[in-house]
Amino acid sequence: MIRLPFSSLLASAALIAMTAPLFAQTPAKPKPEETEVWEPVPKVVTPGATCGSAPSDAIVLFDGKNLDEWVTNRDKSPAKWDVANGVMTVNKSGGGNIETKRSFTNYQLHVEWKVPTSITGSSQARGNSGVFLASTGPGDDGYELQVLDSYENKTYVNGMAGSLYKQAIPLANPTRKPGEWQTYDIVWTAPAFNADGSLKTPAYATVFFNGVLVENHFELKGQTLYIGKPFYKAYTSAPIKLQAHGDKSEPISFRNIWIRELN
Repeated sequence: MIRLPFSSLLASAALIAMTAPLFAQTPAKPKPEETEVWEPVPKVVTPGATCGSAPSDAIVLFDGKNLDEWVTNRDKSPAKWDVANGVMTVNKSGGGNIETKRSFTNYQLHVEWKVPTSITGSSQARGNSGVFLASTGPGDDGYELQVLDSYENKTYVNGMAGSLYKQAIPLANPTRKPGEWQTYDIVWTAPAFNADGSLKTPAYATVFFNGVLVENHFELKGQTLYIGKPFYKAYTSAPIKLQAHGDKSEPISFRNIWIRELN
């Protein structure tokens, strides 16, 4: 039998003690299954037959037949805009703003609108209207996505088509000529409020205008105002409003309006 010196035994023991943690801490080889998520399974949604058509889980707010989903903003009486040939047109002879009977919080919204070929006027007095993403009261209370003839029509840029009125300048101007249909596709995240009415989280809007991104998750500073600085006013859910603007130009039209509620 070979006997090692005691000092050699101590050195070997120390080496083992030093290297043992290295072997013990070697991590196991990652497996792909560790990062796979199987539930909850997203619900099945059947897309529309064509681009812009309502998917299977959408609420159709206007299908070209009637105004059953709408009321007058002023007094909640039946909406008085004109419906013909699958289109609803602003009634500037006392029809007033209209809004949905239903209220919404977060959603995806599709709206198509058209300025008439015969449009007259200039700047803000040319095909003016608005899609209020949340109608928080009478008149123009709420959060407005501007509708305007912005085809070769100079105006202040935070009030042109695609702007979040007087807050967000659009990233581009993809407006088509008068007489052609325009499309808005909007993702709206409503503001949230604390129990005392103070702001918890702000509103955000993403807008595609004729397929072009013009507002990219923009954080609103409050309601959109014609005069003054924006501010937040507490609400839980709200209708969507379409504006009957008081300018003297020919009235604009809308069609194919649908919405998908989001959690």
